[in-house]
Amino acid sequence: MNAVSAHSPCAGHDAQRAPTPSTLEQTLRVLSVVTLLMTVPQVLIIWLSGDASGVSLASWSAYLASACLWFVYGIQKQDKTIYVACIGWIILDAAIVVGIVMNS
Repeated sequence: MNAVSAHSPCAGHDAQRAPTPSTLEQTLRVLSVVTLLMTVPQVLIIWLSGDASGVSLASWSAYLASACLWFVYGIQKQDKTIYVACIGWIILDAAIVVGIVMNS
């Protein structure tokens, strides 16, 4: 075996080629984008109208905390399907939490 293992960042291009995502991974990526887009109207309502009535600070704070923990987990597992989606969730959840606090 040569001095550079297949798992080394210095290995050749073939050793670093990412495996093709499974159908489940592809579906999860699509659903991540779809559910993020479905949350955007909630953010816009709170920020543009200033109306946060009926929106639970406790629930959205829990969603934000969960997204942060999933982000850390995704980073630890080096799983882009998890951590990339969590970036979007952290941004949207934080926007809702801040909007609720500012408009209550």
